[in-house]
Amino acid sequence: MYDSLRMQSVQSPIIPVVGELIRSNPGTISLGQGVAYYGPPQQAIEAIQKFLADPENHKYKLVQGIPDLLEAIEHKLEIENKIYLDGSRIVVTAGANMGFVNAVLAITDPGDEIILQLPYYFNHEMAVAIADCKVVCVPTDNDYQLQPEAIAAAITDRTRAVVTISPNNPTGAVYRESDLRKVNEICRRNGIYHINDEAYEYFTYDGAEHFSPGSIAGAGGHTISLFSLSKAYGFASWRIGWMVIPQHLFMPIRKIQDTILICAPVISQWAAVGAMQAGWEYCQQKLEMTTEIRRILLNELAGITDLVTVPRADGAFYFLLRVHKNTNPMGLVKQLIERHKVAVIPGMTFGMQDKCYLRVAYGALQKETAAEGIGRLVSGLKQIL
Repeated sequence: MYDSLRMQSVQSPIIPVVGELIRSNPGTISLGQGVAYYGPPQQAIEAIQKFLADPENHKYKLVQGIPDLLEAIEHKLEIENKIYLDGSRIVVTAGANMGFVNAVLAITDPGDEIILQLPYYFNHEMAVAIADCKVVCVPTDNDYQLQPEAIAAAITDRTRAVVTISPNNPTGAVYRESDLRKVNEICRRNGIYHINDEAYEYFTYDGAEHFSPGSIAGAGGHTISLFSLSKAYGFASWRIGWMVIPQHLFMPIRKIQDTILICAPVISQWAAVGAMQAGWEYCQQKLEMTTEIRRILLNELAGITDLVTVPRADGAFYFLLRVHKNTNPMGLVKQLIERHKVAVIPGMTFGMQDKCYLRVAYGALQKETAAEGIGRLVSGLKQIL
């Protein structure tokens, strides 16, 4: 039987591969997958009663989302992000990943180009390949910050969008507002889209501030903003996010989502209404422990600066370590799991092919378990490197 050549070129997700290694080595602590350690607020659970109370909720709903959730999202965008729906639309999606796929399919034809920052989020790179388009990688600087001039130089007549993620997965970098404004202006000037993923908007540290390019005056016509409840509200399996899109993209995106999904799960949408009633304060409370784990990790890594470089990371819950020894990253990951019972993600899955990088995720664990995992990681790196 014939297999799609296009799909053969798409990389296999690394998380299940590392997951299988973890299962084969019982007792391994995972500093791999990027999820929050906590679940949804009580208001989300209580809101499910509204879903259950109305038999009509068991039927298909509007592609773009239920009215109560759209209203809650619009209010949140205005208050927190300074994004106003003047010529823009909200579409509720099954997580931010689906929003990205919707956007790529809506704005490209086969062979078109999408600019990603290197290192990239692997699901973004995969989505572009699935759409039969070409990824153009623009390296970030040594602190994983944007290089607007390099982005501008990479644009061709086939470029359809520039993608930014801030706070960033996999690096934890929080992009400077001035650079995001420059990128947004570059996109406007070249008649292309600026896609900005804001799934980690609440996860910032040491005074870093999140900025939404969609708040820039006049940006609504060329800016696509992606959001998610998965991290901030412990909503990973509920699959709820949304995209803010220019009005003229609503019809193509509605066609795409109606074909793939029809509408995001309605029970999850009602839970999301409850979660957003709890508000960002819910995440802020939970962030106290994540911040403490981050401090422990930084203190431990400070003792092995001869082995790894830890670029500044003021957001999300990741560090992308630059290993000084030129060793095979997947081989290093396997040794850490099999010999030291701690798991991280190899940097090659984020496009970092030239040297050895390791992504360390610290958001998923309770403090005591995280401290033990971090200790194993540092001890393992000392012995292996």
